[in-house]
Amino acid sequence: MTMPDIPTIGYSHDITCIDTRYQRPALAACYLLESAGEAVFIDTGTSHTVPHSMAALASRGIPPSQVKYVIPTHVHLDHAGGAGTLMQHLPNASLLIHPYGAKHLIDPSKLIAGATAVYGEEKFKADFGELAAVPEERVIEATDGVRVSFGDRELLCLDTPGHARHHICIYDKLSGGIFSGDTFGLSYREFDTDKGPFIMPTTTPIQFDPDAWHTTLYRLMALEPERIFLTHYGEVTELTVLAERLHHYLDDFATIAREADAEPGPNRVAVIRNRLMQWLAQELRTHGCRHSTRTIEQRMSMDLELDAQGLEVWLARQEEAKATG
Repeated sequence: MTMPDIPTIGYSHDITCIDTRYQRPALAACYLLESAGEAVFIDTGTSHTVPHSMAALASRGIPPSQVKYVIPTHVHLDHAGGAGTLMQHLPNASLLIHPYGAKHLIDPSKLIAGATAVYGEEKFKADFGELAAVPEERVIEATDGVRVSFGDRELLCLDTPGHARHHICIYDKLSGGIFSGDTFGLSYREFDTDKGPFIMPTTTPIQFDPDAWHTTLYRLMALEPERIFLTHYGEVTELTVLAERLHHYLDDFATIAREADAEPGPNRVAVIRNRLMQWLAQELRTHGCRHSTRTIEQRMSMDLELDAQGLEVWLARQEEAKATG
């Protein structure tokens, strides 16, 4: 049941999907989990998301003091940009984060500098707002296999490289669900057809690693999850089909990068981006999507650009390793 005036979706097992309102509706989400009067947030969106998250918490009758953990899957700003601001509203919460990501939320200066360089100061402020630091004493490093409990519920943290080296996924035994961040790709509901959801990898800079990602997907599916909760966007099932498709599409993305014939740098990014768009339009047509190519390109413009940049970084890294090896 959707709660009025708050951009949320209520799922079974006391899981609430909160639209972070990043860029456009139904692009990015964070999640509120409840158990026996306590709660956890998984991913946070940006600082602009925090009022919506707090409103969702209030609508469920949970005091801020009863939130036990905030768990960003990784430090990319659409997932963790609001972590510091959210923590300011949750006096008893600890922040659980991959060891490689912890330092960037304790001192977000490098995240701020990097994002400002990419987007410019004005757009950075508009998209992400404030990146507040999280006090070091409130941060817990989520090494592989760490389990945390709240209420009557236990969560298992898994080290899941592929999209990023500092990525964790969270397995919730109660729902049989995995909160996958970007590791199980993205699947926007507007591209659902009678063939089910469409899913694809997201290869944003700078740590795309297809070999590690294949291994991660096998590991996640070995848990035999019943559902996966995507940051982009919402709950998906039919997981065997989707996982097989992701494996195939990871290989497609690597092939598109390797076959780009432009010189390294911006020219090659442009070639990769155009070929990704051609690939996407064809795959969506095969999937039964009725959106025009123009609409698809408009909706996916940001994803395509970031994916192309990430593939170029990966390709340059491969070329450098070959040249020096």
